[in-house]
Amino acid sequence: MPLYNHLKEYRAKIGVNQQEMGKLVEVSRQTISQIERGDYSPSVTLALKIAKVFGAKVEDIFEYEEE
Repeated sequence: MPLYNHLKEYRAKIGVNQQEMGKLVEVSRQTISQIERGDYSPSVTLALKIAKVFGAKVEDIFEYEEE
């Protein structure tokens, strides 16, 4: 399932590292890293928490493209 994300770019905009991002959304740094690499697709709840941190819509950060 091709789920692309812009999480790394959004993190850079607000100046937080993966560790800090993980704390903000209550997951590990490793989970944030896996999401950014595309190795892990977040739950809807986690995607909403991430979007809330940035004051953005989920679809601004995560994008699904059909093959």
